[in-house]
Amino acid sequence: MKVLVIDIGGSNIKILATGADDRIKIPSGSDFSPEEMIPLVKKHASKWEYDHVSIGFPGIVKNSDILTEPVNLGHGWETYDFEAAFGCPIKIINDAAMQALGSYEGKKMLFMGLGTGLGTAMVINNVVIPMEAAHLPYRKATFEAYLGKAYFFKKGAKKWEKHVHKAVEYFFRAFQPDEIVLGGGNSKELKNIPDRCRLGSNKHAFKGGFRLWEEDFRV
Repeated sequence: MKVLVIDIGGSNIKILATGADDRIKIPSGSDFSPEEMIPLVKKHASKWEYDHVSIGFPGIVKNSDILTEPVNLGHGWETYDFEAAFGCPIKIINDAAMQALGSYEGKKMLFMGLGTGLGTAMVINNVVIPMEAAHLPYRKATFEAYLGKAYFFKKGAKKWEKHVHKAVEYFFRAFQPDEIVLGGGNSKELKNIPDRCRLGSNKHAFKGGFRLWEEDFRV
């Protein structure tokens, strides 16, 4: 089996296939649609061999069905037929859940993706559990409002990191994980890593995409 993994983001689409050395970035944007994405992905992946596709999508996904349109992209994702477009089996998963799967090293792990917003997922005994903990109430809004990129740039890294640590404390109490992995593009801005946490990497999204097709892991 040779898998093409597509990690969809608000700024870039990142792709990597089984056996390839380096991922490829494709610019996206607020009006980016699946009709635009497919030919670009096929063009950039034309030298790779693949017969299965994994897609990490920034929204709610259930049983490989996209249930919500993305906040930071264009429209048409809910109804698009990706399997017909690629002509091979497709698995779609929430992007945070895909990165969580790639970050997993055992036991009960909670993933927090510190990026444009806040992505959350758990992996327990090789089973991936997508979550929407970002939208739980916190202070005067939600966790995402204080941990997202907009707050980081508006209030500064010091205040942002304070709320990251507070969220970690609350999430340990609520979800009782053995560890929390802090991933996403802004995780590298943390000056101090909270106890029982470790930093993830955006590259783990590809590892998660490959694992989607392994029998040892379930979504």
